Amino acid sequence: MTKFALFAACAASVISLAACGDQTGGAGATRDQIRAVGSSTVYPFATAVAELFVQGNAGMKSPIIESTGTGGGMKLFCAGVGAQHPDIENASRRMKKSEFDQCQANGVKDIIEVQVGVDGLAFAQSKNGPAIALTPKIVYEALAANPYGKGPNKAQTWKDVDPSLPAIAISVFGPPSTSGTRDSLAELILEKGCQSDPAMKALKDTNEDEYKATCTRVREDGKYVDSGENDNLIVQKLGANPNAVGVFGYSFLEENKDSLKDVPINGIQATYETVSTGQYPGARPLYIYVKKAHMHAIPGLQNFLNVFAANWNPDGVLTKRGMVAAPDDVRKKSAETVKSLTVLNGADLK
Repeated sequence: MTKFALFAACAASVISLAACGDQTGGAGATRDQIRAVGSSTVYPFATAVAELFVQGNAGMKSPIIESTGTGGGMKLFCAGVGAQHPDIENASRRMKKSEFDQCQANGVKDIIEVQVGVDGLAFAQSKNGPAIALTPKIVYEALAANPYGKGPNKAQTWKDVDPSLPAIAISVFGPPSTSGTRDSLAELILEKGCQSDPAMKALKDTNEDEYKATCTRVREDGKYVDSGENDNLIVQKLGANPNAVGVFGYSFLEENKDSLKDVPINGIQATYETVSTGQYPGARPLYIYVKKAHMHAIPGLQNFLNVFAANWNPDGVLTKRGMVAAPDDVRKKSAETVKSLTVLNGADLK
């Protein structure tokens, strides 16, 4: 695309990209390839879409896909409009109200939310590891920094938490605090376990901050190991530590079934069927967020979204990469959003 054509596209957009002005370092400064940041879980699916995009759009540069974690990606995405800011945020959880407000404050007014699929928060261990089955309550009591607000966690082995479990040291490799997978661990597993105590449910109504700290803060004494945004690194660590448990997106378990085995939660294994139906306790939606102000100014952005939509069906390329297809009604709604570019109003965000 010529500079003149790009300028015209910028001028024609409803909300002109700051790339047409001084924010990008001078008039005429721009970017001629798509840039996405965010979730390490969505990363392999976004890169697959990028490959298909290049194959179907001769002459277009390959999109830049960065694995920054959902939380880290939201900060980059919401920093502003313009060529120096990413076009897309990949997310393994829904945008938070605080993040939406930050976007609005920085001029990122029109945000398109698209659910692209479903994933499961998988717990796994080496095939050489001892048999173990967990529940949200067990996971919470093993990993919480201050279980039920009764003092520092002193459990050293899984047997200390539940007599039915083996007397092996608690060792869990998981995502960092900037990760959407960590947020899912907190919301879908830790909070559910914490709420097994009625007093914690009552605390949520009286002191939300104390509740969050008690129910979601993870111990920092080495029992939970923050393993960064590279989920493949957790897979490698499990191979070297047969007694350890890893926490990551279902697709990484699916891709490494030759060396890993699933750790059931509430007696339910993470499979395509249990995740897609929501039966698995760790099932969660996957999203992408797109700046509408960038749609006409960044070459190929609409086509990139179209490629995503064309490949998220149950028999699509993305499911072959390990993503679980969303239910029919969700896919239909998402396809319409990609077509109409309907923006998020943020009213129902939490």
